[in-house]
Amino acid sequence: MTVGEALRAARARLAHLDTPARDARDLMLHALGLDAAALIAAEREPLAPDAATRFEAAVIRRAAHEPVSKIVGLRSFHGLDFEVTPDVLDPRPDSETLIDAALETVGGRSRILDLGTGSGCLLLTLLHRLPNATGLGVDLSEKALSVARRNAKRLHLDKKARFVRSDWLEKVDCTFDLVVCNPPYIGENERDDLSDDVLLWDPEEALFADENGLAAYRRIASTLGKALSETGTAFFEIGSGQGEAVARLFAAQGFEDITFRRDIAGIRRCMVLRR
Repeated sequence: MTVGEALRAARARLAHLDTPARDARDLMLHALGLDAAALIAAEREPLAPDAATRFEAAVIRRAAHEPVSKIVGLRSFHGLDFEVTPDVLDPRPDSETLIDAALETVGGRSRILDLGTGSGCLLLTLLHRLPNATGLGVDLSEKALSVARRNAKRLHLDKKARFVRSDWLEKVDCTFDLVVCNPPYIGENERDDLSDDVLLWDPEEALFADENGLAAYRRIASTLGKALSETGTAFFEIGSGQGEAVARLFAAQGFEDITFRRDIAGIRRCMVLRR
């Protein structure tokens, strides 16, 4: 079987998914260790037995709704590749709205705090874009922190980033110029709306929150003031339709300068707080 024949067969097997052609291509790239341009040239070549074995195993996993990122172990986010595992939320384009908003706001010598850092994608992307910045990522999951530390090392940012186990702001004892956070904000009543790609492979604690998705925001709002510098700005990812409810939680804690940024779909995705 040639590479092209294997790709066509895989596309047919993945036809029940949203993007079968792209998924098959990405899995083949991983199996062969090639880039997209090289794959085009290789389509008429025989598929080597070891690559065929890797590709077959990957297609079986994808057919069962395991995300491509979790199969290949990497996810692209804002131009950087991050290691992902079942212990961390898969970075998504929606979250890039926070990065874009932050980069338009902050100065070069920022101290950055990432609450619920997961893979570290928010913090490490900002540190990559801001050469003079330093940062702290906190998470309650030690397994997630291990992934974040590995990402910092592979991106050569481990000298600029620290990672600490903390229940939100519990272990944070200094102030920051910039706070970013993508907390769990999906209510249990929305569970049935999620695809298997998300529900079966992302950690539940990174997805779901009580109080119709507002519980994490409420906890953070009560203590954010101690971590944000007098001239600091905080950026929170929010779910569709949550803007006003989340804003009220922070307004009750004295945050009056609250604005929103929309994602590429036009949805309010980022809430911006200033002192």
